[in-house]
This record gives sequence, C-alpha cells and structure tokens, in this order.
Amino acid sequence: MIENRLLIHAVCLTLAPIIVAWFGMSVPAAALLVLVFLLWRWLVVLSGFALPNKTPELVLATISASHFVEKVRWSMDRLGVDYVEQSSGGALGAFFRGRTVPQLKMRTGSVQSSIGNSAEILRYLWGRYAVEDPEAASFLEPTKERVELEARLDKYGVNLQVWVYYHLLADRKLTLHAWGVNNPATPSWQRALLRLLFPVLKLLIRKSFRITDANYARAVSRIEELLGEANDWLEDGRRSLLGGEQLNYTDFAFAAMTGLWLMPPGYGGGKAEAVRIEPKRAPAGMRKDIEVWAAGYARVAAFVQRLYAEERRARNL
Repeated sequence: MIENRLLIHAVCLTLAPIIVAWFGMSVPAAALLVLVFLLWRWLVVLSGFALPNKTPELVLATISASHFVEKVRWSMDRLGVDYVEQSSGGALGAFFRGRTVPQLKMRTGSVQSSIGNSAEILRYLWGRYAVEDPEAASFLEPTKERVELEARLDKYGVNLQVWVYYHLLADRKLTLHAWGVNNPATPSWQRALLRLLFPVLKLLIRKSFRITDANYARAVSRIEELLGEANDWLEDGRRSLLGGEQLNYTDFAFAAMTGLWLMPPGYGGGKAEAVRIEPKRAPAGMRKDIEVWAAGYARVAAFVQRLYAEERRARNL
C-alpha cells in the first residue's frame, strides 16, 4: 500500500541525520542524500498513479469495542454497503499515530480519501447514498432535530468513555482484553505493543480523559441525566426516540452508546465478541452502576435490547 511506503520513507527520513553523523558525511554527500530521499518520495507518489493499490472501495478503521465505531458500523450494515473493517488495538492509533476511530477510507479510481469522526462519516454516507437509493438511506437524513440529538448523544458517548476507564484502568488484564489483545482481528504486533506500552497508555488516558473521582462523578451525573430523559420519552410507547414509528440513525447511535454498558447480544454486529466483558468479570463498581442503570431506566434497557434483537442481530444472521 502507498500508505505503508510513505511510512517507511518517513522513518528513513527521520533516521537521515543519524546516517549523516554515523558515516561522517560531507556537506555535498548529505545534500545528495536529501536529493535521494526527495526522489524516493516522488517515485512513491507516482507509483500510486501508475500502480494503484487494489484496495476495497470502503474501509472502516475500527477498534472492536468502541461505541462510536458501532454507531457507524451499524449504519453501514443497515445501508447494505460493502466494506472491509480494519481493526486496530486499543489506544495505539490515537496516541502514537494521531488517528482516532472510526475512520472511513474511500477509494475512487486511483484517488483515496479518508474522513474521521462518527458524525462526519454519517453525513458522508447520507450525501453519497441518498442519491443512489433514497429509500434505503432515508434513516440517515440529517434533520435539525436529529443533528441536535446526535450532538447530545456524542457527549453521552464521551462521558461513557470516562466511566469505562475509571473502572477498568486499575485492572491491567481486563483493560488489555477490552483493547483487543485476545482478539484475532487485532494485528499480532499491536497486541504485543499493547502489553509492552500499557503503563504509558494508562498514564496518557488518565491525563487526556481526566480520570479522577470528581470527573467520574460528573460523567455519571450527565449519563444519568440523558438516560432519565430518554426513559421519559419512551414512556408513551414510541418506537423512535424522536417519536413516530420510523427508526433513524439517532436511535441506532443511542443503542450503540448504551450498548457499551448494557452489552446486549449482538453488540458490534458480532465483531465485538472477542472483547466482550461479561458482568461477572467486570469490576464491582462497574457492575453496581450497570445494575442501577438497568433497573432505574428499564424502558431504555428494553428499547436498546429490542433494537439489537430486531434490527441488529436479525440483519446480520
């Protein structure tokens, strides 16, 4: 892949000063080395046009247990588009390559593009497929009401990240399991790196997500505020969170987010089984929160379980 060739080139370019110092190169020799690297970079770019990679049209970069990934994955599965999932291990991509998930890579002829963030990916899917099949893509239509709710759901998702890491980070084995070290879809070298770099990743996550008692309490309060509202909305027996009988992407997004703690059968469309954390394995504090939420917001739990049973599992059989 051209991406891999560029990565190799970048590594070699980074090592260039060491090569110059090691061999005691003169200024003209060092300048020649720079020209060689520039020529190499140009040839790599040209190769992308002359011999384009035989890659799938759509590639979804993921980590198995991400609720933001599941939000996009579910919509793509519902659309019925062909795509390949490229799974990575835990937080490696975010902290060492500056790439968060989900990320959708698109190929059009010899041109390859990518887009990140779940909301932006759904806007792309709507714009692309609403023209080809308006009926199939209608659930993705970004009305003002849906977009506003989606923004709230994404904040709910961020608060759930704080909640998860607050409970899991103290348990190295369980955290690594959630990051995919037992998942065959995670590249073996990444599984090894996750184990090796766990202390560094743990520190980075604590700092970036501000994993403290106070922030955990705030996250739980915000989670429960949204769950309470959703539970009230569902009191009238509506099929969709925003009312009416027609489901839309915000329903699936809410189910994807809530599925992170409810873990219904079929979560991840079958692609998160290797990172599933069964309740009996979860830390005591996490189990307590889950039990409180499942009982206190029973209509929410039933809504999400129904969506997974009728919409998620059924479509992936």
